[in-house]
Amino acid sequence: MEFSQLKRRDFITLLGGAVAAWPGVTRAQQAGKLPIIGYLASTLATESQQVAAFAQRLRELGWIEGRSVAIEYRWSEGRSERYVDIFAEFIRLQVDLIVTRGTEAALAAKRATSAIPILAAVVGDPVGSGLVASLSRPGGNITGLSVVSPDLASKRLELFREAVGGFRHMAILVNENNPVTVVEAREVGTIAVALGLDVVTLGIRRAEDIAPAFEGLKARADALYVVADPVILTNIVRVNTLALSQRLPTIYIAREYAQAGGLMSYGPSNPALYRRAAEIADKILRGAKPADIPVEQPIKFDLVINLTTARALGLEIPPTLLARADEVIE
Repeated sequence: MEFSQLKRRDFITLLGGAVAAWPGVTRAQQAGKLPIIGYLASTLATESQQVAAFAQRLRELGWIEGRSVAIEYRWSEGRSERYVDIFAEFIRLQVDLIVTRGTEAALAAKRATSAIPILAAVVGDPVGSGLVASLSRPGGNITGLSVVSPDLASKRLELFREAVGGFRHMAILVNENNPVTVVEAREVGTIAVALGLDVVTLGIRRAEDIAPAFEGLKARADALYVVADPVILTNIVRVNTLALSQRLPTIYIAREYAQAGGLMSYGPSNPALYRRAAEIADKILRGAKPADIPVEQPIKFDLVINLTTARALGLEIPPTLLARADEVIE
């Protein structure tokens, strides 16, 4: 199976100018080769901001592609069935570190290897999913950054209702193949019901299920809460187009969803997460063991509002909320 890759010239352009090579000596360099990072994400088109943040921080730390590190990019295109082949390829390439996004991908990496260090740059509930033993002492070969934070779903719903006004019927779109997103959907549903909202769940399992899910909705909701997932992210334009056609305001966890036409997002800052992921990668490449690196939780959250989408929906976002937004897309 072939996978699209970020070409060397594209990556060099992304990194920018030359910087002095990393002065330390890594395990891989001692063996006469550059250390290799195997980087798995959904698509370059939807995750370019994260790629740039990760690469830029590596550059600041002295890791220069082609000089002191090699990076093998692979894109799953939102299809989890590709994980097995991609991780098998990373093992054949003898990568020194695997970087993943999402709990499902991290769990697949864990099943693929217990020897290669794994950095889950963005992961849901790492303890509840069985990915690590505890946040403070992960154990095994995995560490990373969790996007789970107390009351995050509740805060997101609060902001959503403030932006949209008095909606009473809310749909939740969730990939039922992803156990972590199913848990989040249940949590959101419980909170919504406690707030007096009527809730309907739209379950999908693959990209082909998205359009039929919306067809079955048909005016049963006034707003749509979308649970982040690689399948959703890869098909985000389709999701937002269908939501707009039914005049449904949407809320997500991260900026790229709002940038692609969603009404708003509230959640951990992805650039901040990926810059921190690069710092953890730096530690691992220098010899630190994932088992000894605590899993971190987010400290910076971004509220992003897409005013273009708001206008298309005929919504007037309260000025007080716009003033609190970290970014307003126009």
